[in-house]
Amino acid sequence: MKSDQPIYIGVLFSRSGWTAVTERSMLSATEFAIEEINKAGGIDGRELVPVYRDPMGDPTAYQQLAAELLTESKVKVILGCYTSRQRKAVLNVLDKEAGLLCYPAQYEGFEYSENIIYFGAVPNQNSLFLALYLLENFSPRLYIVGSDYVWPRESGRIMGDLIASGGGEILGQCYLGDDATSKEFDALMADIKRCSPDIIFNNFVGHSNLQFYNALAENGLDGGHIAVASLTTSETDIREIGASATAGHITAATYFASQPNAANKACLQRYTAMRGEPPDANMCWDAAYTQAHVVAQAMRSCDPDNINSIRSEVLGASFDAPQGRITIDPLNAHCHVWPKIGIARKDGQFDIVAETRHAVRPDPYRTTYSLLSDSALPPEANPPDFDWPDDLRARR
Repeated sequence: MKSDQPIYIGVLFSRSGWTAVTERSMLSATEFAIEEINKAGGIDGRELVPVYRDPMGDPTAYQQLAAELLTESKVKVILGCYTSRQRKAVLNVLDKEAGLLCYPAQYEGFEYSENIIYFGAVPNQNSLFLALYLLENFSPRLYIVGSDYVWPRESGRIMGDLIASGGGEILGQCYLGDDATSKEFDALMADIKRCSPDIIFNNFVGHSNLQFYNALAENGLDGGHIAVASLTTSETDIREIGASATAGHITAATYFASQPNAANKACLQRYTAMRGEPPDANMCWDAAYTQAHVVAQAMRSCDPDNINSIRSEVLGASFDAPQGRITIDPLNAHCHVWPKIGIARKDGQFDIVAETRHAVRPDPYRTTYSLLSDSALPPEANPPDFDWPDDLRARR
C-alpha cells in the first residue's frame, strides 16, 4: 500500500557561529532544492519535510543534534556539515545509528564510510589544478597559512608537496585557532613580510578568513602586494570580507556563480524567481543544492523509508548540477566534479581562467602528491584536457 505520509530529512547547518557565513549559503541552497522537489510532486506524491537543527558551529553540537535527528526525529538522511571536525563528529554518531550523511564541502580525503556520500572535491580535484596554475603563472615561493585543524593542515601539506615537486619553494607555514587574536594575526603578517613570498596559500575558514584579510590590509599587504590563493575563499566569503580587499584572489573550485553554462543560469534564475532575491551562490551552495536533488532522485527509485535502498540508489547516480553533470562514484561514494580556477573580480564574482573539459573522477585515498610524475593527474585531466586561457597555454 502506497504511503501518503511525509518523508522527513535532517538539515544540519549553522545559522550562527564561526562558519555560519558559508553554512547559511548551504542552508539556502538546501531549502531551495527541497522547495523545487516538493513543487515537482515530492517523492511520488509524498512531501519532503526538512527537520532543521542549528549547531552554531560547535562540533559537539553537530554530534548531539545528529543523534537527535536519527533517533528522536527518525530521519534517515542528514544533509549537512561544513568543516572536517563537524563531519567527523557526525560520523561518530553514524557508526552507532542507522543513517546517511550527505556532505557538501571540499575536504582532505583519506576517509571512507558506508554512511557518508561526499559531494565536495578531494585533493586530486582541486589542489592539483591550483598547483599547476600557480607554477605556470608565478615564480612560486609559497607561504602556507590556515585554520588549525585537519583540513587546512592536510591541504597545506599536499600543496607544499606539489609546489616543491614542481620546482617551487615553501618559505613558511602558520596555522591559527578559530579563537586567534589580532596580535597572533599581526605576528603572522610580520613573518610573511620577513619571508617575502610570491604567493600565500590561504586555508583560513569561516570568520578567520575575514580576520586574515583584515590583517593583510592593516599591515599593508593587500592591494596586489602578494598573490593569495585558496581552495575555500568563495563568493560568500568575499561578500563578508569586501570585494575591494579580495580582487585578484585565486580560488580553485568546482563551481563559480559566474559560470555561463545553461544549467547554472537556469538554476540561478529559478532561485531568484522562487525566493525573491538572487542566491549567495558558491561551490558549497552548488554541492548542497545538488545533494538534495540526488537524494530525492534516489528516493523516487526505491523504498524511501529504507536507508540501505537509498544509499544503493545514490551510488552511481548522475545529476545535471549547476557546475556540470556529476556522478557519484559507486566504489568510493565521492563525486566526479568539474575543477576550475577563478580570479576574483572587483564586483565579488570570479573570472574563470581555466577549467577541465571533463568531470574528474575522485581519488580520495592518494597519500603522496608530486607533479614530477604523470600519474599525479587523472587520465581525463592531463594538461591537454585542462582548458588553459590562450596567454597561459602559450607558456606551456
